[in-house]
Amino acid sequence: MNTNAIHADRMRQFQSAGLYLVTSQALSRGRSTLEIVEAALAGGVRLIQLREKEMALPDLLRMAEQVRALTTKAGALLIINDRLDVALAVGADGVHLGQSDFPIASARRLAPAMIIGASTHSPTEAQIAERAGASYINIGPLFPTQTKTWSGEFLGLEGLGAIARSVTIPWTVMGGIKPEHVPALIKAGARTVALVTAITAAADPTQATRDLLALLQCNDCRP
Repeated sequence: MNTNAIHADRMRQFQSAGLYLVTSQALSRGRSTLEIVEAALAGGVRLIQLREKEMALPDLLRMAEQVRALTTKAGALLIINDRLDVALAVGADGVHLGQSDFPIASARRLAPAMIIGASTHSPTEAQIAERAGASYINIGPLFPTQTKTWSGEFLGLEGLGAIARSVTIPWTVMGGIKPEHVPALIKAGARTVALVTAITAAADPTQATRDLLALLQCNDCRP
């Protein structure tokens, strides 16, 4: 299978996942990221971003290898936050890049088959990411959140709509999203919702994952 076909196959799975777990060991109530990933996979999540910004590289690489084994066994996609080198080293399905991370265009040249995500906070950033070769953009932060230091305004549903309309590639949403926000996000056109603490800090991450997936499949929530 050529790189275009591999990328297309990964994106089909990406767009059908619905729920996008983003990890944070610091926000997992004393549990390890591996424990959270195992629990979420048991609950049905099939799209995971390993995001451990404070972890030293050797530890991050070791964890990425372990998470890659778990996602492969479950048939789930693994995206690595920030680190293209780690994503390539463990054979991840993709990498997610922030505004100050490795350039999207260079990542696309080095990893043509990978899903490449980009964090965006405005229509201009979103359009630049699409032109550079991003597979998808993340729109956020939508609401106040403890997982990201943010000095700008939170986008809310109005900001979400403005950015979503500015691109033709798939998009995800993130930032302070709670289960009660999901119906409105679905009505706004969201297909893929990225969450951290709704799963990582849940008393029962497996059940929380099941409940979120059921909510994301709510037909009555759709426009």
